[in-house]
Amino acid sequence: MSWDWEKLQQQNRQHRQQGSGGGMPPQMDDLMEKLKNFKFTGGPVIIIIVAAAIFLATSMVYTVGVDEVGIVQFFGKYVRNTTPGLHFKLPAGIEKVTKVRIRHVFKEEFGFKTIRTARSQAPSESENITESLMLTGDLNVALVPWIVQYKVKDPFNYLFKVQDVTRLLRDLSEASMRLVIGDRSINEVISKREEIAIEAREVLQKELDHAETGILVTTVEMKKTNVPGPVQPAFNEVNQATQEKEKMIYQAKEDYNKAIPAARGEAERTIRAAEGYALERINRADGDAKRFVALYQEYVKAKDVTKRRIYLEMMKELLPKLGDKYIIDSDQKNVLPLLNLGKQSGVVK
Repeated sequence: MSWDWEKLQQQNRQHRQQGSGGGMPPQMDDLMEKLKNFKFTGGPVIIIIVAAAIFLATSMVYTVGVDEVGIVQFFGKYVRNTTPGLHFKLPAGIEKVTKVRIRHVFKEEFGFKTIRTARSQAPSESENITESLMLTGDLNVALVPWIVQYKVKDPFNYLFKVQDVTRLLRDLSEASMRLVIGDRSINEVISKREEIAIEAREVLQKELDHAETGILVTTVEMKKTNVPGPVQPAFNEVNQATQEKEKMIYQAKEDYNKAIPAARGEAERTIRAAEGYALERINRADGDAKRFVALYQEYVKAKDVTKRRIYLEMMKELLPKLGDKYIIDSDQKNVLPLLNLGKQSGVVK
């Protein structure tokens, strides 16, 4: 048989009305109907109060990162620091929290700017000649780009002692670098970048501490230093002439180091030879004197014998050196036979 739906709904409503009069609990359909017909009065005020309560509750809870420190202000006045983790505070408008990254290394670029684009993965650089153009101690012009890396060592000073700490850092860094470059020659600026970077970091840190910025400079990195484009050819010629000069100086020093020690050695050898010769002459003279004294002593003891022996020894030494010897009779009175002495052996005298 077919169901009569409308008749069934009417019977259910009658049963519910009878049941409500007899203490039966209301059905779900009745509750839904009542909720649909219910009209809420004072709705906007309640909504505002609930939203405000939610906002105040969420503003009382905050989290500090592991590389941060929280600076809490009570009506604008500093009251405390908070460490990393979950913390509670008074609602917004009463206490304010500022998070400072104390472990992060910040970077400021001078004389150029790194540009990163979505199309190119590798960053590009654009020059800022106004910052990098500097006058050296020998009145030359150089382009000096550099990078300053720093950390926050005192969050209180970093937030409250300086109004624009980044602007002050850039101004002091540029002033410190110009001070150091102004005491150097152009060749030192190009060749001694590491030394200049260390000196500039010391000067900059001293000025930042004096200004109570709360910044610790970790490194100052010098980029490639050069001269402006219009003077580059002249500068290259000067460098080439300087290198040629240094080459000639080194070559002259090399020749000097070779010649002077050789001359000193030759002089020393000559002196030693002269000293040896003098010593030899002295010893020989001393020996001859002692020999003569000994001979004289023997001569005194036997004059004739000693005299004859000395004569014979001298003749023995001299006769081999005389060459041809001619013995002539002492009774010969005529000189004519002497003219043919050389012809006997076929030798012309």
